Amino acid sequence: MDVLDAPPRAGQPLRVLLVEDDDADAFLVAELLAELSGHVVMQRVETLTGALSKPLRVDCVLLDLQLPDAVGLTAVTRLRRHAPGTAVVVLTGQHDEAVGIAAVAAGAQDYLVKDQVDGRLLVKALRYAWERKRAEEAERQLLQQRLVADENRRLERGLLPAPLLADPRVTLIARYRPGRGESVLGGDFYDAVELPDGTLHVVIGDVSGHGPDEAALGVAVRIAWRALVVAGLPTSEVLRAIEIVLRHERIKHSFVTLCAISIAPDRRSLRMRLAGHPPPLLIDGDRGRLLPLDHLGVPLGLLPDASWQPVDVDLPEAWSLLLYTDGVFEGKVQGQTDRLGHENMARLLLADLRANPGWRAQPGAVLDRLIAAVVELNQGPLDDDVALALLSHHDPR
Repeated sequence: MDVLDAPPRAGQPLRVLLVEDDDADAFLVAELLAELSGHVVMQRVETLTGALSKPLRVDCVLLDLQLPDAVGLTAVTRLRRHAPGTAVVVLTGQHDEAVGIAAVAAGAQDYLVKDQVDGRLLVKALRYAWERKRAEEAERQLLQQRLVADENRRLERGLLPAPLLADPRVTLIARYRPGRGESVLGGDFYDAVELPDGTLHVVIGDVSGHGPDEAALGVAVRIAWRALVVAGLPTSEVLRAIEIVLRHERIKHSFVTLCAISIAPDRRSLRMRLAGHPPPLLIDGDRGRLLPLDHLGVPLGLLPDASWQPVDVDLPEAWSLLLYTDGVFEGKVQGQTDRLGHENMARLLLADLRANPGWRAQPGAVLDRLIAAVVELNQGPLDDDVALALLSHHDPR
């Protein structure tokens, strides 16, 4: 492999492409660099077209501004567009400082006048141009990372809100883990709102797909749910309204699975509607059961005339509800072909509760151990996002 096709490494010669149509000028540059050949490896093309004909695998381009197919700053602009990560040093025969300044303004890292350089100055200029370009790229990547981080924080605030709870007997602990070990949030969301009459509404949902579009749609759906619940609409009307919002806000043909629960003011009963979503786990002490799948409805966004029938469930005096998205149970199990499944996930959690009878003092640790257990069974990060919400009711007296 030609050294000019290899990635740059510390201590290796600088790889330079000379774009120069004049043989005499090209010979002069080669002579200037000959005594410093250990520091620079150079190849030459005579036209800008030759430089742009294939991906550039060099550290720096030494560019003449008077070429057969490009004159002036056009060459700088086209070269930067073709290879934005490559340093450019303009080598001009014009004794006009304004030309050099304009070249730098157009994106070149430096400029040199042909009859005013020697070998050491030329190598120094090329090295400095390369370092400047590396610094520019590092700064650009850092800025891009900050923008992505800011976007993720905005999405996170939208997907993972502060619950609107006033009842001191009720707590909500949640965990969110992006899938595939990525930092970008997906479309999983949850929320909880307590109304003035004491009714407690809780939702957890999952937008199909993964990425910023799905996350933005998840934010839109969650905010729509909160606004409609605060306005006092019945859950059936809330879901129908969200169906309309989803159809108008989605970019792809996305759908949303969702579990919506309304808990009575005395906290002794709940009404649940499932739109293609797995049922919560009801925990009573160290025992528990998955709520019934009776009247499981289709996900939102699939059928415009869909309806979601309620299921009523009595609650014990003290209880917890684990709401979750399918990412937590769709991982694989070592040595098996089937996925974990939500029933086995529930058994994992209940076994953990029996092994840790004081779990109520640190409910967040319960969720952390559950995620760790399913990741271990999967032998690596889970493919899908995981959202967990543990809603608990107890008498603080």
